[in-house]
Amino acid sequence: MWNSYIKGFHAYLLLERSMSGNTIEAYLRDIGKLVQYLDIQRLAAAQTLPEGQPPPALPSPGDLKLTDFQAMLKWLNELGLDVRSQARLISGIKAFYRYLLVEDILATDPTEMLETPKLDRKIPEVLNYDEIQRMLAEIDHSDPLGLRNRAMVETLYACGLRVSELINMRISNLHFDVGFIKVLGKNDKERLVPIGEEAVKHIKFYEEGVRRKMKIKKDNENMLFLNRRGSKLTRIMVFLIVKDLAKKAGIEKNISPHTFRHSFATHLIEGGADLKAVQDMLGHESITTTEIYTHLDTDYLKETVLNFHPRNVEMRGR
Repeated sequence: MWNSYIKGFHAYLLLERSMSGNTIEAYLRDIGKLVQYLDIQRLAAAQTLPEGQPPPALPSPGDLKLTDFQAMLKWLNELGLDVRSQARLISGIKAFYRYLLVEDILATDPTEMLETPKLDRKIPEVLNYDEIQRMLAEIDHSDPLGLRNRAMVETLYACGLRVSELINMRISNLHFDVGFIKVLGKNDKERLVPIGEEAVKHIKFYEEGVRRKMKIKKDNENMLFLNRRGSKLTRIMVFLIVKDLAKKAGIEKNISPHTFRHSFATHLIEGGADLKAVQDMLGHESITTTEIYTHLDTDYLKETVLNFHPRNVEMRGR
């Protein structure tokens, strides 16, 4: 159903609107994101049904109402997608529904009253890739704490972690041999997150060059990131480190450790990553420890990060 509409939309943009290939691809990605979102909601609804009852069908374009699109925007905002990217997505969806009206496939347009997010809204802030590079360049790698800070920032951005997840990261949860880390999220829910080669490299630099030489306090032996006294870092300390780097890099945005989480989500989605994969990596679902290993396609998550995260794309280009 959706495939036939999308093919028609493609032909319409190419033949009747004479749009460039890049613009057409962007519009088609926008509609793909809409379909992904609808499928996520469909599967979530299926989990509430009695056992044995078939899941609901994917709604057609004509089934959707204004409230459905407003709910999608709210969901994307919670996922961490920046406002400009949300506006770009809504523009593509509106174009799709205009096509459905022109072709008399639909009689009304449910997106007509859908407001595009205001581009001057400041929350959530997102760093672009150049700004992240500038912050990394301000780290003093001759200082042992600089090696630690580089590893922390790389990990925040590579994995989209909350600051609480970063400071509670345990060495026993690093599974570099398979390219994943195990993260303890909200309500003690565990999830697996792919980690890129740059983050792995800098964690190893920190472990071998700094952490191994430290006098570690009791009960902190398994904690990855430690302060100069050998104890677990605090949230405030990570906040101050990130703020200081942003200031040194001349970035005037309101930056916090959580900004890297929003940037992680935005850069992956803007690069073409699947919404469900990003959602799983951010830990926005209530997934139990056992469900992690039975329901997540870890190969697909790893492929998503390798193909769409800017740090990995850059490395392939070297």
